[in-house]
Order: sequence, then C-alpha cells, then structure tokens
Amino acid sequence: MTHGGSSLNQNVRTGSWILTIILLILVFSVQHGKAVESLNIFVVNYPLKYFAERIGGEHVKVTFPAPADVDPAYWNPDVATISAFQKSDLILLNGAGYAKWVAKVSLPRSKIVDTSRQFKDRYITTKEVMTHSHGAAGEHAHEALAFTTWLDFDLAARQAEVIAAAMGRKRPRLRDAFQNNSEDLAKDINDLDQSIQAIVSQKPSTPLIVSHPVYDYFASRYRLNIVSMHWEPDQVPSDSQLKGFQGILKQHPAQWMVWEGEPIQVSVDKLKTIGVGSLVFDPCGNVPDQGDFMTVMRSNVDNLRKAFQ
Repeated sequence: MTHGGSSLNQNVRTGSWILTIILLILVFSVQHGKAVESLNIFVVNYPLKYFAERIGGEHVKVTFPAPADVDPAYWNPDVATISAFQKSDLILLNGAGYAKWVAKVSLPRSKIVDTSRQFKDRYITTKEVMTHSHGAAGEHAHEALAFTTWLDFDLAARQAEVIAAAMGRKRPRLRDAFQNNSEDLAKDINDLDQSIQAIVSQKPSTPLIVSHPVYDYFASRYRLNIVSMHWEPDQVPSDSQLKGFQGILKQHPAQWMVWEGEPIQVSVDKLKTIGVGSLVFDPCGNVPDQGDFMTVMRSNVDNLRKAFQ
C-alpha cells in the first residue's frame, strides 16, 4: 500500500507540474498576444496613412476610408464610417483646417492626434479668389488656412515624429521599433527636402504659375515665386481663363505651369502656344494609382527640375 501511495503521490506531483507549465504557457501567450496586438488607426488623408504604415509596420492596421475619386480635404464620411473612427485606437488628423467634418462630430479626445498642432505658429492663412460666386456677391476673396502642410518636407517630418510618439504611448513595448522606423522615414523625407532646395537654388527667382492654391507651404519652405490659379487638370480652360492667364504673364512671366494632376493634352497644347510648359507636382492627398507617397514625391522632384534647369 505504501508503494502504491508513493506512486500515486508522484503522479499527482507530475500532473501538478504539467498543469503549472501549461498555465504558464497560456499566461505568456496571452501577455505576448497583448504586446503585439495591432493598433487600429484611422486617418484623414493618404500622407498620414503612409507615415503611419512606415512607422508601425506589421504592428498597425491603418484605415483611410475616403474614396479614391475625391479630395479627402473636402470629403464627408457617413455615419458608419464616423462610428469606425470612434472605435479605433488612434485617430490621426492633419490639422490646419483639413477635413472640416471632424469639427462637426464627436470623436474621443483621448484617441485624437493632431499631427500639425506643434507648429501652429507656422500655419499659413491665404486669401483665395474663387471661380464661383454666391448670389449677387459675385467672385470674392475667401480667407482660410492652407492645409497641405506635408508639402513642406520639414513639417512632414515633424508630423511623422508626432505619429511615432503617439504609437509609442499606445504600445510602450514597441516604442523603440516605432522610433527606428520613424528615423528611417525621416531620412527619406530629408532627402526630398534637400533635393528640392538644391534644385531651386539654381534659379531661385524663377516665376511659376500653379494650377491650384495648394502649394502655400511648399512655396514658403522653398521660397518659390508662384501665382495660384483655379484650373482643373481634367478640364479644358475657357477662352476667358486663357485670356486671364495671359494677363498674369505680363506681370509674372512664367514659363511653366505646375499642375496637381496630369493635365489633359488640350490644356497642355493651349499653354504651349503661349510659351508655357506643363509639369506635375502631385500633392498626393489621396492614394496614388501607382506607387506610394515616396515614389510620387520623388517623381515630383524630377518633374520640378525642368523648370529650374
């Protein structure tokens, strides 16, 4: 009986050890799962999506819900999409008046990250003469904040830093990984910044006409000599628009028109007849048809060289 009891006790102890090991494995698995649980991030434009994915890598799921055929700055989400924003772990805003719908809905303040808040003192206020009219008032000036902050690549790098810090607060164990990825992204952004400065320095006073008033931060950073129009890349300029353009050339003798998207050939040809070439510098507010944010910006840099050679 004593021998049988000893065997029983030994089996009990062995079983207890196995149970303990199983429990430890389960606890470790749960803790490890929590450590690598993906951050659910919602963003209001494509540059923020690209920055967040570069910084977060496999540890983030980034959702940019705006349709491909709209300007995200003026898009309004439906109720279901707003609800998805509210349930996310982080909400990345561009700031500077971008995505005005944000001010009209209730979003959890603890989840909101305004990526440009730290440089509010560098916001640019513009007066735009719109091509539409309101009743009998006719055309008039609208004063508003310029919002394409990321086209100043110094500011873009600062927005990326804010994103990395916000991710680190949500996932402290991954802070070093986020920081390393952020530094790699910063190097790429800095390369863009230095390339443009080198290009513009060749002929810094070169006059340019831009198709849309979205280049304020770009022009400010690189001290460009620009005049803004309200021309759409997919629309043929009217005779009155072309006449107005020629009037501008008398005071601002530009040889290049900078388009935010690929212009139709008829527009290119019309400008060519008055001695103005066309080049594209895509702000990339929405997901590009090909490539990503960095490939689009590198292509923009190459295009810009034409005007300063």
